[in-house]
Amino acid sequence: MDAYDGVSNAPHEPTEPQVPRESHTSAEPHTAAEPHMPPEPHMPPEPRAAAGADAPTAPAAPTEPAAPADPPPPGPYDEARTGVAALSLRYQIAAALTLAVVAVTVCAHVGMVFLHIAPSNTLTKQHGKAVYDWINPEFEQNWMLFAPNPLQQNIAVQVRAQVRTAEGGTRTTGWYDLSAQDGRDIDGNLLPSHTQQNELRRAWDFFVATHDSQNRATSVRGSLSETYLRRILVLRLGRQEAAGPGGAVERVQARSRTTNVRPPKWSREQVPGNSVYRELSWWSVPAGEATGGVR
Repeated sequence: MDAYDGVSNAPHEPTEPQVPRESHTSAEPHTAAEPHMPPEPHMPPEPRAAAGADAPTAPAAPTEPAAPADPPPPGPYDEARTGVAALSLRYQIAAALTLAVVAVTVCAHVGMVFLHIAPSNTLTKQHGKAVYDWINPEFEQNWMLFAPNPLQQNIAVQVRAQVRTAEGGTRTTGWYDLSAQDGRDIDGNLLPSHTQQNELRRAWDFFVATHDSQNRATSVRGSLSETYLRRILVLRLGRQEAAGPGGAVERVQARSRTTNVRPPKWSREQVPGNSVYRELSWWSVPAGEATGGVR
């Protein structure tokens, strides 16, 4: 029997590799006989067509756009520094020291002002001179905390002069009531001058505060108060033309007249009604002031 006529059970010797014949009766090729092929690249599976693919499909509902993702939080150095924080460490220390000095100075000043206007206490008795030197003259205060009753006296400042006349003689003028003159200038004036109201009064208060009852200076400011008051008196006499034509003021003398204000009728307070005078000594007028006041 020929080996190609049928299937033989006899063993065959190894021969050259034979190409398998295609079988015409099988619908699919025999995979065992196919040569080894490299795997095809993986492709994503195509979506399966739904049943009835030929039927028209309904339009898909519009989808809302996805919300944008929040940006990442800024880092610790992303924000720009402003103010003192923008300065270098050296300048930050300098700024802190400056603010500390200013704060301490302000607190000290407020404390000094409080002690100055407060009633007498242990601190003002022990450190009264330091408080006075700090406040005066730049930060002088004209009011007091817990002040007693307001001033119930009328104090009028008067002056007279010894003048040298044009003929060479000497005469003494009468008393000029300068406070009354200031009062007449203020009465009926809608905008009175601050100088007219306070210049003479403050000068007299300055003199009284720096002198005792015997008109002796109690501090180094005593001579200053005398000079200040004398110049105001000579200036006011010059306005009144007290020396006359061709005359000159050689000496001046001031005095105060203190009169108590009568209490109201419903008050039981009793005060004396007489006037008290305080007369100062004669002051010589320098040659620069004798011709009619300070220039």
